[in-house]
Amino acid sequence: MIAGLRGRLEGKGADSLLVDVGGVVLRVGTSATTLGDVGEVGETVRMYTHLFVREDQLTLYGFASADELRLFETLIGVTGVGPRLACAILSHVRSDILYDAIANENDAFLATVPGVGRKTAARLILELRGKLVPSDAAVGAKAAGRDDAEVVEALKALGYTPAEAHGAVMRLPREPGASPEARVLAALRELAPG
Repeated sequence: MIAGLRGRLEGKGADSLLVDVGGVVLRVGTSATTLGDVGEVGETVRMYTHLFVREDQLTLYGFASADELRLFETLIGVTGVGPRLACAILSHVRSDILYDAIANENDAFLATVPGVGRKTAARLILELRGKLVPSDAAVGAKAAGRDDAEVVEALKALGYTPAEAHGAVMRLPREPGASPEARVLAALRELAPG
């Protein structure tokens, strides 16, 4: 199994990367989080990978952090959740918020992720409750997750859907010490049309 790769970033797609590894260009499926974290085309990237094998396909998935890979592998172990849906979940929900949603059995929130309906959200909670143990990095991000929750609630109070609110918060840069009010204003700028 391919556990990781290092190479030159050749290109970025909507849900994948092209990585030149010793003259062979690999297409690596990934999440929006990793797409934002890996750097620019031409730079050297290091990814943690999972080779998804089915009788009719071999697909390589890769992530910028070992924690995101671990979460991806946990998600694809859930009945009815394949690699593409797992990447969609990781693209729309930060890991610390996902841990909280599972622990608090918040199926309404999970159902806001594109491709995840109420049944899949309930299945995620049923199969992952008590099994998801945050890594040290996710535990360290817990305070940031609480700040994000405040911003999401403020945006929902302003009339945005949960999916719009969470999407805007996911795109915000991490600024330590930023007040919730400043983060709400930054999220509103993200949501402003063109």
